[in-house]
Amino acid sequence: MTSRAYGSGDPRTVVVPGLGATAGEARIPASGLPGTRVVLTLPSHADEPDAPPDYWTYPAIAADLAPALAGARQAIGVSLGAGALCTLLANAPDTLDRVVLILPAAISRPRPAESAKRVLEMATAAETGDRALLRALVAQDTPSGLDTYVDERTSALMRLGSALRAVAEQVPVPDLAALAEVSADVLVVAATGDRLHPPEPAEEAAAAFPRAKLVRFDSPAPLVTHRREVRALLAEFLALPSKP
Repeated sequence: MTSRAYGSGDPRTVVVPGLGATAGEARIPASGLPGTRVVLTLPSHADEPDAPPDYWTYPAIAADLAPALAGARQAIGVSLGAGALCTLLANAPDTLDRVVLILPAAISRPRPAESAKRVLEMATAAETGDRALLRALVAQDTPSGLDTYVDERTSALMRLGSALRAVAEQVPVPDLAALAEVSADVLVVAATGDRLHPPEPAEEAAAAFPRAKLVRFDSPAPLVTHRREVRALLAEFLALPSKP
């Protein structure tokens, strides 16, 4: 896992992208934030080497993530990244002061059946090298007019068949009570109509953290269709004064 920093000064915010995020997609949550934004690149993404065997578990990703958070008290996780942050916080509840969880796919229960089925279909397409099928599956969950993004995301996911299969039915936090000890302020962002990220896990996360707020966007892809609103929401939340 490597990182790239943008901006300077405080606060320092780490962005943990989702599985198969393109380089541009990974940077979206960091855009417009105050201070220093550190965007991580996961193994098997972009120019990173392939992940070692058995890497794609939430505990392993959370352990890999911990050093990247050094010096930061704020973090944003998207999808898989949101799950990894939840795993980390369940084990180290005072690690961060502010956390944004965007489109978490699971918390204490496996993904809903339709979501898991879609992820497993994508895994099979990637593992068998069926790029056309994988592209069709990606396109089904992407707003129209984004052909370049669909192509880039398909290319990214072609390396991630085993990862998709591994995370399809995993849970980041088997014991939800662990999140009751987290002291951070938490913002949870949910979407409607997103088959890979149904709203139930986001609602569960918002209910589990003691200091959480849930914001819903009426869109299957709010990072694309409501990019300006999401940026404003994150910038306001992460620029708040530190807690006493």
